[in-house]
Amino acid sequence: MGASDRKEKEKEIRRNDIIDAAEKVIFSKGYDIATMDDIAKEAEFSKRTVYIYFNSKEQLYFEIMVRGYKILIEKIESYLSNLKDKNALDRIKQMGRTLYDFNNEYPDYFNAIMSYENGEKDFTNGIPDKSREECYALGERLFAYLTSALADGIEEGVVRREIDIVNTAFVLWSCIIGLFKILTKKSNYIQYYHNRNSEAVLLEGLEMLMMMIQI
Repeated sequence: MGASDRKEKEKEIRRNDIIDAAEKVIFSKGYDIATMDDIAKEAEFSKRTVYIYFNSKEQLYFEIMVRGYKILIEKIESYLSNLKDKNALDRIKQMGRTLYDFNNEYPDYFNAIMSYENGEKDFTNGIPDKSREECYALGERLFAYLTSALADGIEEGVVRREIDIVNTAFVLWSCIIGLFKILTKKSNYIQYYHNRNSEAVLLEGLEMLMMMIQI
């Protein structure tokens, strides 16, 4: 390994160390309370060093979301690869179940992504185009699984032909996110007052959504 390659590798290691520190701080304190001073202290770097690699807390937040998106996409692709013989409706329902599993396994990443999905952080100052575009690309990749499944469903004759695929995908995604928001924040209430399991409610909710689009 030449000196140039070694230097680049060291920079990448340091960059990842800073993102690791940002995760710990933001996940424990919350995005609004966490500061770049906190992140620098956790990373054991000077604040000046942190700013060499990242120009804002907002940029670091996007880097954290990128990690989360990549894990989620890997899980979805793994599940969908086992459903090649299933119809489009089954694949869409599996996407919802995968989101549920992702939330249980990686709640901090899930909350980071959902906060982004329900906010306007992509229009915040201090986020370089590269960081923003990588998040956009990964988000669109997820969205493409849904639009592709809807298009396949129309061809398979299981999804209503008259729907607008993109509009329907937005509605389905919004409904699923809303359902997740209620089920995660009110799971104890739902169990205590209504004697309902959140996962069972989710599965029934997915069935209801499928009834809206299926033939």
